[in-house]
Order: sequence, then structure tokens, then C-alpha cells
Amino acid sequence: MTEQYIQDIKHSIVIALREDRARDDITSEACLPEEAVVKAEIVLKQKAKIAGLKFIPWVFEAIDSEVKCEILVEDGSEVESGTVLALLKGKARSLLSAERVALNIVQHASGVATLASIYVKEIGDLSCDILDTRKTLPGLRALQKYAVRVGGGKNHRFHLQESFLIKSNHIKVLQKYYDSPISEAITKARSLQPDAKIEIEVENVKMLKEALEARADLILLDNMTIELMKECVEIAGGRAYLEASGNMTLTRLREAALSGVNGISIGALTHSAPAIPMSLRINL
Repeated sequence: MTEQYIQDIKHSIVIALREDRARDDITSEACLPEEAVVKAEIVLKQKAKIAGLKFIPWVFEAIDSEVKCEILVEDGSEVESGTVLALLKGKARSLLSAERVALNIVQHASGVATLASIYVKEIGDLSCDILDTRKTLPGLRALQKYAVRVGGGKNHRFHLQESFLIKSNHIKVLQKYYDSPISEAITKARSLQPDAKIEIEVENVKMLKEALEARADLILLDNMTIELMKECVEIAGGRAYLEASGNMTLTRLREAALSGVNGISIGALTHSAPAIPMSLRINL
């Protein structure tokens, strides 16, 4: 994990704690003695692939540096319901004030990792990548993309500056000004950032051939039938990385991978992953 990932996730934690007014928990302040010290455990309530657990100490440390966290399960582990994931010890007020943010983070990250692992396993015997997208929840991109990797998937570009992705809307605008918008877009992109990867979205064979002729590095096959994907793979002949996207459900995934594409991108990994249920239990 890069330093930028770490800083982004810590920033997300700060925002989450501020959003929850974790330092102004009137319930804990009113009901719990300030000196009360307790032990607690985080318990998994459904079989899952765990992700984000390593960030839990950062949550509690941000509220109270004296809280002790012992992580019992490594990120990437697939564990059964009832497993104790972490042990905590500290002031009761601190543990309960940060409880919701801590659980939200690990529950969501584990949900993303678990869903990604299901897709990865579905085509595990094939040479095809499972890719995420930028369809992430605002402020949680670093956490979600980390969780995809934990689940065995791979990250597509992290942000708009990382690489070029020339979409259909870009092409539509350029059609007003140029006879060959695909070639023009790729030429302009390469001129601006010669070392950056260039990917372009295509919808048919004609667009694919134009993209190949302009030497695109990656080509996004958007909402194509399986038959059309196969035809595109044959035409490309390995000259570009082919990514399939659009309506990539589990029932369609394997057939798409068998078409010969290099990767399949799935927005649902991050925008629709269900959280994994967990609880924090106080042990006096």
C-alpha cells in the first residue's frame, strides 16, 4: 500500500469521526463514568473475506491514544461466522464513541472484498482480470480499491489524472470537429502525456479497428454481446489489452471471460457490495 493510499484512508477516518461527532457522544458522556475501563471484542456474524481490519487501530487512536487494539485476523483471510476479529481495551467512553465508525469501515471493506472474491473465484481458472471502476462512494475510494485488491481483483485507474480513458461522450464531442475522432483523440492524448496509458471505449468493430490503427494501449468493449466480444478479440490479435464492461453479472461473467478478453470491469464491486454484519461486544 502506497503512502498516498494510507493518507487517503486516514483522511476518510477523520471525516467519518467528524461526521459522527464522535468526540461529542452525549450518551456515553452522560451514562458512563469517565474512569470506566473495559474490554471488548469485534465479532463476525457472517462468513466473509476480511478487509479493513488493519485500519481499526487508526480509528480508536484518533479518539484516544491509550486504547489498545489487538487484531486477530489478517486482511485477506476468509473466516467463519462467530470469529472474534479483534480485541480492544480502553475507556468505555472511547470505545463506544468510536464503535460505529470502526465497524462501518471494516464491514464495508469486507463486503467489497467478499464480493470481489466471488467474481474472482468464478473465473479463477481463466486468464482474465477482475477490475474495479471509479464508481466508488465519495470519500471512500482508497478504502474500496484496497478492498478489491484484498478480494483478488485488480484496480483500474484511481483517478482522472492517472491515465487516459476516452469515453463515448468524448468521441461525440470530437465528431463535431473531426472526421476521425478516435484517431484524433488518441493523438491528442499521446501528445499531452506520452508516457501515460491510453484506453478508449468502442461500441462496434469499426471503432475497434480505428482504435487499433491509432495504437491505443487498452480498448474498452462497452456493452457488447458475447459474440461481438469474440470477434473483437480475434481482430485485435493481442495488439491491445481488451477490457469488457457493461452488465457484467455473475451469470454472464464466465461466458464473457471465455471470449478471450484480458479483463472485465465491474462497477458493482464498489457501488453495490453489501456490508458484512459484525458487532462490538463489551466484556466486563
